[in-house]
Amino acid sequence: MRGKETVRDMMLSMAAIGAVAAGIYVFQIPHDDSDKDGGVRTVDYRVELQTARRAAPYPVAAPEPGSLPKGWRATSVTYTPATGSGSGGADGGAAWHLGFLDAQREYVSVEQSDGKPAPFIANVTQRARATKDTQRIDGKEWVRYEGDKYDALVCRERGVTTVVTGTASAAHLTKMAAALEARKG
Repeated sequence: MRGKETVRDMMLSMAAIGAVAAGIYVFQIPHDDSDKDGGVRTVDYRVELQTARRAAPYPVAAPEPGSLPKGWRATSVTYTPATGSGSGGADGGAAWHLGFLDAQREYVSVEQSDGKPAPFIANVTQRARATKDTQRIDGKEWVRYEGDKYDALVCRERGVTTVVTGTASAAHLTKMAAALEARKG
């Protein structure tokens, strides 16, 4: 007999639909409970590193496998070639970027460019300022920068500026700088 639906019937129908939807959610939709970092994904940067080392006009720096402490993971990688129109990195040169999270979930990145050093350093360090402190790491002179958001270590060499920057401690920035191996591909 139609027209005699009750609130009770409507509630039973909604409960049945809810049970089916819950079953589909639990048993059919894949869940990844291993990602406890709020959506931060690890990237494998080996292919991009090989490509950048072949394409860049300077030796591209990256940490050697196993050279970083346990728990560090790569989260981003890009290589932007310079073009005649200056549309490479923000400084006009070819730009290499390799970002990491350390074991304490602090950010550390390796940035390189053969463009104008001053705008490049200002851009990748979020306008950190040079200090009078220097540090010798693997025979290279690194200048310490301090900023409101990022601190950094900067190494200026002929034809390339390398910056290790981020929110991580000075000790972790130094660990990254010490782990770098610069090579052409």
